[in-house]
Amino acid sequence: MNTGKKIVGTLAIPVITFAVVMLISISKGIALFETSLSWQTFFRAIANVSLVTFALSINLNSGRFDFSIGSVALLSSVISSIITVKLGLGPVPMLLLSLVFGLLLGLVSGAIYVFVKLPPIIVSLAVALLFEGIAFVITGGHGVSFVTNTRLLAFSNSRNYILIIVLALAFMVVIFDHTRFGYDYKALQSGQKVAVDTGIKEIPNALGCYAIAGALMGVQGFISATNNGTIQMALNFGSISPMFMGFLPMFIGGFVARFSNDKLGYMLGAVSSALISLLYVRLNVSSSTQQIISACLLVGFLIYLNNQGRLKALFVRRKVA
Repeated sequence: MNTGKKIVGTLAIPVITFAVVMLISISKGIALFETSLSWQTFFRAIANVSLVTFALSINLNSGRFDFSIGSVALLSSVISSIITVKLGLGPVPMLLLSLVFGLLLGLVSGAIYVFVKLPPIIVSLAVALLFEGIAFVITGGHGVSFVTNTRLLAFSNSRNYILIIVLALAFMVVIFDHTRFGYDYKALQSGQKVAVDTGIKEIPNALGCYAIAGALMGVQGFISATNNGTIQMALNFGSISPMFMGFLPMFIGGFVARFSNDKLGYMLGAVSSALISLLYVRLNVSSSTQQIISACLLVGFLIYLNNQGRLKALFVRRKVA
């Protein structure tokens, strides 16, 4: 595959998305990026979706469906925000605390999965309930609020979000494409039994996956908390909803992986999702309508992926005719 085709294949989806979004905004007589706040919203959405997609893909690509990542973001942000507010710390210490607690909670989730030896989907649901309950008990059910803490709220700016996006992408590429851990991870993906027979240790690798996913979600929880200034409690699997924002970018990443790097694809998928989200905001689209449109986009893209061969053959036949 030549370089030009790789570039076109890699950038096709975000470029098409940008063109469609711009056409819609122009037809409605609105400016997509009207103020600096619009750019801030855009980059925050990319950071949020990228982190969720990275975390979701790590275990899902290994056959482990993890419903607990949202609860990890919730509990880690609750703990880190309480410590930060009580000690009078700034946003950077809170970010580091969120990352560390996210990593530890992810490790706990992975350890429970390894210990009980039940299907990961069942274990993750139980862990989600557990972490939601702990967060509820810690806050007395009232959540956490620091809306008057200007130091923490000041973190919400485009420059910081761009830095997080770049660092998260670089971290994922280095860890999973250029380390022994990443090589073992890919070997286990390709053939678990063969990989284990050759000496690769499955359990430590699985624990590492859960820990990394937890750390990423800890950062995502921090971004959401410092943007809103509040952390609302979620019970009865209420923390699961953030996970679904990662599905479309993950499938886009799988498509882009044919031309370049899947992690880059996840990030470009997040860019596409962020453009759509910004359009929702500018058009004041209701949340229910957003969910319907997003679901249709996801289903439509999956239909396309599953019928690429037929569509290509149909196009070639028409061209020949």
